[in-house]
Amino acid sequence: MSASRTVYELRCGECGKSYGNQPLSACQDCLAPLEVQYDLESVRGRFTRESVAKGPASIWRYKQLLPIPEGFEPDLPVGFTPLLKAKKLGKRIGANHLFVKNDAVCFPTLSFKDRVVAVALANAQAFGFTTVGCSSTGNLANSVAAQSARLGLNACILVPADLEPAKILNTLVYGARLVRIDGNYDHVNRLCTLIADEYNWGFVNVNLRPYYAEGSKTMGYEIAEQLGWKLPDNVVVPMAGGSLVRKIRKAFRELVTLGLVEDKPVRFFGAQATGCSPISHAVKQGWEHIEPQRPNTIARSLAIGNPADGPLAAKMIAETGGWAEDVSDVEVVSGIQELAETEGIFTETAGGVTTAVTAKLYAQGRIGADETTVICITGNGLKTTDALADRYDAGIAVKPRLAEFDTYIRGVDPALIGTAREEELEVAGGVQ
Repeated sequence: MSASRTVYELRCGECGKSYGNQPLSACQDCLAPLEVQYDLESVRGRFTRESVAKGPASIWRYKQLLPIPEGFEPDLPVGFTPLLKAKKLGKRIGANHLFVKNDAVCFPTLSFKDRVVAVALANAQAFGFTTVGCSSTGNLANSVAAQSARLGLNACILVPADLEPAKILNTLVYGARLVRIDGNYDHVNRLCTLIADEYNWGFVNVNLRPYYAEGSKTMGYEIAEQLGWKLPDNVVVPMAGGSLVRKIRKAFRELVTLGLVEDKPVRFFGAQATGCSPISHAVKQGWEHIEPQRPNTIARSLAIGNPADGPLAAKMIAETGGWAEDVSDVEVVSGIQELAETEGIFTETAGGVTTAVTAKLYAQGRIGADETTVICITGNGLKTTDALADRYDAGIAVKPRLAEFDTYIRGVDPALIGTAREEELEVAGGVQ
């Protein structure tokens, strides 16, 4: 059934039992999550800075460290998004070396989920699935629908009934079957687990989850490469299920092992919305277990009350000397606005969480002003415009006459005219 290479396999992170390669997410003995383990020695000397540079401008430049089935030839240019120096935002929050990893422009559906779906669906095809699906809070639904259409796979996607309208539309447009479930994400995810077994479908975040999660590593590879093959001091990552923050660290460790970057301590910081912050709460309490929460936040893409990777994420954050914080919905909106107004990046609510949490971490003194910090923006603001709908007024329609415009602009924002323009008008008036 599997068409995998021999350089990787599924292995239990607790008891170490090997499962080869198959659509399975949990150990049959101890029920712990399965992880993809690699024979890194098999690629040593072949996976180099030079070989990466010769690769495509996408996640596939790192394909030797991804669980890609033998014979799979990727052609979708996913990832390799910009890493931007955030000077204005940094100045506002007291950060001298702040960078934004901007997956709000990730191809094809404007979120980091495009990375994980590309890897998951490569395996879905290898395992012979003709129908794929997911449980989703929005971005994953968009990506599964789009990439399934391109690959010729049937897609059935389950989402909470209160999902943002833009994310529903961005799923339906690709021809996927979308089913709205009267419940929160945790209800949806449990149902998908049952469906995957009953119907023999490939659910990217259920029976294909170990492969899907590995796609997140590519964000870590890109950060290191775009920093000149150096590791940052800190990374701030939004947390929903808790996988992304762990996989970025895994990427860094693999690069260190293979000699592409120099080893150094990197602290990881998790960001959540206060209305759904089970991992943040666990970190603050010093726990390695998670107490599930009932989601109540506008940051729906992070609204997972019982995160699958939550305990592992909380443990990892503590091990690196990092921290986790959460912010209110009001702060989430402010974070969206602040990132847009300073850096010209329009992010969704998850990005508002990350931006606001980053500001809080600097204010608390948990991150130093001269440390190199990367914040991960994982989705585009065009998907969650409802969060800002009541914040802006487009104003009245002005007639197309200079006098009308002048009267209007002086009334609403006279600072736009400026002293120089006032002097020009006075001179012009004197000549007349």
